[in-house]
Amino acid sequence: MRLDQHLIAEMIEPGTRVLDVGSGDGALIDHLFRTRQCDARGIEIDMGEVTRSVAHGLPVMHGDADHDLAHYSDDAFDYVVLQRTLQAVEKPREVLRQMLRIGRHAIVSFPNFGHWRLRLQILLSGRMPMNAVWHTPWYETPNIHPCTIQDFLALCEAEGYVIDRWLAIDEAGERAPWRRSIRLANLFGEQALFLLRRK
Repeated sequence: MRLDQHLIAEMIEPGTRVLDVGSGDGALIDHLFRTRQCDARGIEIDMGEVTRSVAHGLPVMHGDADHDLAHYSDDAFDYVVLQRTLQAVEKPREVLRQMLRIGRHAIVSFPNFGHWRLRLQILLSGRMPMNAVWHTPWYETPNIHPCTIQDFLALCEAEGYVIDRWLAIDEAGERAPWRRSIRLANLFGEQALFLLRRK
């Protein structure tokens, strides 16, 4: 599993109901089943990933975060997870609303577009940056709403969400030593993770 998936799993209480939106190959769901005894299931837009997950016995359905979350009932889950998918959905604000309608908590991870290397690449080259996280050219990328940690905080404040926990991490696997400072996390964190709930 990726580092952000391990950190997400640590935020989830054992034995809870979890929906993983954008579950990919199902690695997080499998981990939650085996190590935390969670009732975990997934929704994934890529049919190839759905097929692989189902072939491994994982409960993953084909679906789209922008349209299919509306079909779930209120408080159907304890946690709704959106791992590295926020920047790729059409309506991030509505997806977050739906997540916190159908779940008591939402866990969101996303690549931080405010990282200093990305800023420097734009400044020096005048072009969209490329790195391990943002690794496709702008005309092929699924990322339609890149955001920074500070952008996400502003959205949470506007929507009235409570942030129970947040982390800024780098791709090499280190938790950011600046975790008490949002400004520094926004500058140096390559990825962000947030645990949210409604007021």
